[in-house]
Amino acid sequence: MKTENKLFAIVAVTMFIFAAGYGYWTHLNENPAYGHPGQVEWVGTIALIFSGLLTGMVWLVFWVISRRIDPRPEDRPDGEISDVAGEVGFFSPGSYWPLGLALAAVLTGLGLVFWLVWLITAGIVAVLFAVGGLTYEYYTGTRKLGPQ
Repeated sequence: MKTENKLFAIVAVTMFIFAAGYGYWTHLNENPAYGHPGQVEWVGTIALIFSGLLTGMVWLVFWVISRRIDPRPEDRPDGEISDVAGEVGFFSPGSYWPLGLALAAVLTGLGLVFWLVWLITAGIVAVLFAVGGLTYEYYTGTRKLGPQ
């Protein structure tokens, strides 16, 4: 996690530097297309600040995780490829829940586009149902994992 930690820290700091530079550059710009001369173009500046904040959140998660776990072989200079051999984890062989989640998100988006409160509500309920189904699909029914 040390590598990911450093990568996201660099990207977060870079986004904040870009936000400051972009705000300063638009403040100096005399082009009337950006509004009155001498004003900051706030949409791009705030978008860059939020990009830095979101990347900073990912960095914080990786930083906390890297402090809690032992260094992985890829984080150690003496790590070997054979150190990471073995079972990686469980991967779903197939699921229809992502399709249902996508359709529920489209339904919610259409409700937002046309500002139909009933459609937004139905879409949110469908999204919650699909997320629950996707999360718990291997904990119920005949596909339940564990000792049989």
